[in-house]
Amino acid sequence: MNRTWTHNMSFGAPTDPAEPRTGLSRNGHTVVTVFLGFILFFGFLNNLAVLILFCKFKTLHNPVNMLLLNISVGDMLVCISGTTLSFVSNIHGKWIGGEHGCRWYGFVNSCFGIVSLISLAVLSYERYSTLTLCNKRSADYRKALLAVGGSWIYSLIWTVPPLIRWSNYGIEGAGINCSVRWSSESAKSTSYVICLFIFCLVVPVVVMIYCYGCLLYAVRQVGKIHKNTTCKRECHVLFIVITTVICYLICWIPYGVIALLATFGKPGVVTPVASTIPSILAKSSTVCNPIIYILMNKQFYKCFHLLFHCQTHSSTDGEPTSHSKVTIIQLNQRMDCGNACNNEPCPKTDSKMTFLLRPEPSLEPISKNTPPMS
Repeated sequence: MNRTWTHNMSFGAPTDPAEPRTGLSRNGHTVVTVFLGFILFFGFLNNLAVLILFCKFKTLHNPVNMLLLNISVGDMLVCISGTTLSFVSNIHGKWIGGEHGCRWYGFVNSCFGIVSLISLAVLSYERYSTLTLCNKRSADYRKALLAVGGSWIYSLIWTVPPLIRWSNYGIEGAGINCSVRWSSESAKSTSYVICLFIFCLVVPVVVMIYCYGCLLYAVRQVGKIHKNTTCKRECHVLFIVITTVICYLICWIPYGVIALLATFGKPGVVTPVASTIPSILAKSSTVCNPIIYILMNKQFYKCFHLLFHCQTHSSTDGEPTSHSKVTIIQLNQRMDCGNACNNEPCPKTDSKMTFLLRPEPSLEPISKNTPPMS
């Protein structure tokens, strides 16, 4: 690895080989190591729990949950391929992967991260559409597969170019991980950073805010008509929407802002310490996503309790006998408009109330004594 490359840090660090390399102190690396260890452990554990739940409970196998599974797979790969190497590099106080390892690290982590971001945006649209569009009774797995495959193709469109010289990947911040070279002054690199910021950060944020805003507005409209029955649901939806958007912004907006400062600001305006914090926040999304999108999901939450025997269900002849209850809005299930729609738009109030007041199915794990639920 040549000396020029080791000094070429993307967040405002010196690019002249003659200049001293500024990074974190030993204590700084220790603090970052602790945070990365926490993110690595809980990010891997949370997403592993999601994968186990999805494999064990057939009732979770529906098109919308495939998007949730896609998010968990992307986050799991980030933990394995990215956070692990950053953790080890912090222990050594320097990047240990070499030049080619840096390019690979930057590529795969950007790819998996964008897959997660796009999947979150698609999921917000899916949740919004359940209140506004009439859907068929049959599960539309084809549409879900297109959404999952589209998120990976879209990600590759924006992460392959640096490998073929539209910008490039290099050492980032304090020199313990790699990403796009934000501070490059070439016109090609600057144009790539602008496109990446718009199409992989701003667009998903706008889609999420719009879709969740419309979703909340629809719930509030129903609440004005049926105040007694939807007040609690409205509060629950408000909590989910606010939590989702705020966590998304906290994890990703600081990273985007620092990247723009490194690209358009004066050389050295972003210090290694200032660049390390947004990087850690971005990686922390692997811990937050399973909690927000999975464990706060009532369907997954019940399966989680069943998996660890925290909840018991009585059964007769292998069939569950627990009574169905009215759900707090099931944001991960499609609205069933019935045969009366006949491919025509559903009346807004009726379809929303059907969605809000629909009973939830009982959940049972797949076993020899209990028939799998579809």
